[in-house]
Amino acid sequence: MKSRGTVENLQSWLPKVKHSSLSGWSVFWVLLLLPAFVWAQDAATQAMSVEYRDIPWIGSRNLVWIVAQQHLLLAGFVLGVPIFAWICEIVGWRSKEPRYDKLAKEFTKLLTSAYATTALFGGILLFLLIGLYPKLMAYLSDVFFPSFIAYCILFLLETATLYIYWYGWDALQGNKKGLHIFLGFLLNLFALGIMIVPNSWATFQASPVVLGDGTAIERAWTAMQNPTWWPVNIHRLIANVVLGGFICGAYAGVRYLLAQTKEEKDHYDWMGYVGNFIGVFGMLPLPFAGYWLMREVYQYNQQMGITLMGGFLAWLFILQAMLIGVLFLGANYYFWMGIAYRIPGSAQSYKRPILAMLVVLMVCLGVWMTPHSLVASLAEAQLMGGTHHPLLGVFGVMSAKMTVSNLMILVTFMSFIMYWRAGKQETAAWAKVAKAVMGALLAIGGIAVVVLGVWGYFVPAIIRINYFSVAQVLIVLFIMVTFTPLTALLMKSAKTTTEMVWGQMPIRAGYALVLNAVMVILLMSLMGYARSSSRVHWHIYGVMRDTSEYAYSPALGYAAAFMSLNTFLFCLLVSFIFWVATMGDKVKKGPEQGQAAEDPTKISGGVTPAMAGGAPRVGEETLKI
Repeated sequence: MKSRGTVENLQSWLPKVKHSSLSGWSVFWVLLLLPAFVWAQDAATQAMSVEYRDIPWIGSRNLVWIVAQQHLLLAGFVLGVPIFAWICEIVGWRSKEPRYDKLAKEFTKLLTSAYATTALFGGILLFLLIGLYPKLMAYLSDVFFPSFIAYCILFLLETATLYIYWYGWDALQGNKKGLHIFLGFLLNLFALGIMIVPNSWATFQASPVVLGDGTAIERAWTAMQNPTWWPVNIHRLIANVVLGGFICGAYAGVRYLLAQTKEEKDHYDWMGYVGNFIGVFGMLPLPFAGYWLMREVYQYNQQMGITLMGGFLAWLFILQAMLIGVLFLGANYYFWMGIAYRIPGSAQSYKRPILAMLVVLMVCLGVWMTPHSLVASLAEAQLMGGTHHPLLGVFGVMSAKMTVSNLMILVTFMSFIMYWRAGKQETAAWAKVAKAVMGALLAIGGIAVVVLGVWGYFVPAIIRINYFSVAQVLIVLFIMVTFTPLTALLMKSAKTTTEMVWGQMPIRAGYALVLNAVMVILLMSLMGYARSSSRVHWHIYGVMRDTSEYAYSPALGYAAAFMSLNTFLFCLLVSFIFWVATMGDKVKKGPEQGQAAEDPTKISGGVTPAMAGGAPRVGEETLKI
């Protein structure tokens, strides 16, 4: 029928050709090329009807999975690093201490190396999606086209701002430093826009809304305002900061392990501390943002929430608990090593609290890892009386898991408070009262979190979710918000009893920083799979069904293998980026650098590691960050 239509069109056109000034040879060539015209129209019509294309051996979904995950992880790094690089620059500008400015510049150097790689994977992902999923992309393009234009404008603005921000670093110093800091603000503003616009495309696939009549801009804006858009924006923003902080910490850890001079050891020990600090303080509110996201998922579609938390994807959250538990242990361990090695003589006084905190962390991790339904044989299920263990089944529900996650956050926060106060003696007249108040608040808060968790077993789920879980979160946040300024005021007038010593951390500290970064990458890969699989056999949930040969959710073992592969590939990419970023550091040392290297008392920027010379004290360092 398609060929017949083409022939009829040509037949209606040929009489006009005969009566025109064209020669008979023109008619001959038209008739000769008739099969080509027919093939072209058939190919165009067939292309419009293609829904999917596949790639032999690897499969279209697997290839998109790998490229999309690499792009998202790189984008998270590129969007997270400018935030704390900009904050470090502001701290250095206000405190007049060059080490912060140097640290911010070194962070930005990593950013410039990763930016092009991120854009490269983004382009590859776009071409793959258009070529492999043309029908889906045609629908999304029809809905979101105005936002595509906005995204392109934001990308151009961010690129121009990044180039000026980086290459103008040395030129915009002194009186022009304020302009450079303003450029850093614009860079983060454009980066935030680049994050939230594509988030609307992904969240619309999981929680689409009804699109009424209106202009293209109105329809795009309605689609962007879907229920999970802002929860994902907040969750991903915090996660990007955590990812960027721990990756920079891993970079510092590797450079610390490879350092040849005391100057390098001092600098990268301090840089590792800053990266771990940023990663930990981003990690503390992250579970709260994740809880808000899951709550919105349940409110949008209860079946999707059950699939995630109670269906075949529920075991992913057991893996998530393991990864987060290792991350919490690694972050706390790094703080505890800092107390022992950076602040000589302080470890003995904190030995018992650290042991108690370790026990609490391990118990909480055990509860968090306990599944609700055990994988058991028929005989084991008969002995248990079902798939739920009579004792351990109590720990497999969300009431227990929310309780222990809040307790782990409290323990991690207190590890930092201990590190902050180590080597300092409070001299303020109200110090004893403040410490008593903080101790009472900590005890009352911990007991209240546990009581609400136990009480949650005896109330309806809607009350536990809407009131008890929210109350637990608010209690933990209240303790964090209260303790931080009180400790800062105490440390402001405190007397230093033990000087901070940098560059003395054991090599396992560097390994701990690398471990934390790997755990974060694995965690983000896992949760990316969970959010995508929650749509099950839908491209756009309830709107466009997946009719391809891949319209099924991969088995958890298969998915875990791809998560590990993505983590390995991303670590290779990051290692390459680090290598490129450090190539300029391997130049010959000049006379001034050589002299600085010979003097072990000097560190980067001409700052001595002794506290009197300006190296960061534990209290001062925290306040300035």
